[in-house]
Amino acid sequence: MTTIVAIHNAAKDYHLGNVIVPALRGVSLDVNEGEFLAIAGPSGSGKTTLLNLIGCVDTPTSGIVDVAGRNISQLSERQLTDLRLRTIGFIFQSFNLINVLDVFRNVELPLLLQRVPNAAMRKQRVLDLLGRVGLRDFVKHRPSELSGGQRQRVAIARALVTQPKLVLADEPTANLDSATGQNILDLMRELNTTEKTTFIFSTHDVRVMAHASKIVRIADGRISEVSTPVAERRLGARPAQLGGG
Repeated sequence: MTTIVAIHNAAKDYHLGNVIVPALRGVSLDVNEGEFLAIAGPSGSGKTTLLNLIGCVDTPTSGIVDVAGRNISQLSERQLTDLRLRTIGFIFQSFNLINVLDVFRNVELPLLLQRVPNAAMRKQRVLDLLGRVGLRDFVKHRPSELSGGQRQRVAIARALVTQPKLVLADEPTANLDSATGQNILDLMRELNTTEKTTFIFSTHDVRVMAHASKIVRIADGRISEVSTPVAERRLGARPAQLGGG
């Protein structure tokens, strides 16, 4: 298997005045292409910081974080931006859609940022993704005219429209009711299977963890456990406890 994320002894400190606050303490983790991985832990455990490092939004204080074969600490801001744009898709719990743009334009935006020149190619890709997420008939709607579940589906389509190798989702079901959250998880699992896209979630939602091929538990800035609940269920074993705090 090809490793898409390789983290070795990564630490991240934040400075609050004269106080140093350690958010991550010597984390090591490998993620293979095609995994559906959940990073689980209570608030303040370091899972969002870890997701930010993988997403090239931040760099480690020490240690190594490789994404798609590149050490992010050795990249310039422009190179980090390019790596995010061409390799990573982001799904935010607050959706982060642009209210003045309709659904089609929201999903098309990453392709425009990539400067994909062929308008017909952009249109085909956008409509294909909106069809996959069940929103082909909503292309002219604004985000304010959609339900929470529909807006999350737009966010998923936007994250996948550039065909990224890696998709990061920060608490993707946090603002959704149980039924809608389950539908969203089923959709992402399907896309993971069909598109072969690697998904990494930051979550404390047991529904997300139940879908994961691997669960990485983090507490006090350290990885405390790595388990494979899907494999355990297939073997008929008792699944690992799914409490996330």
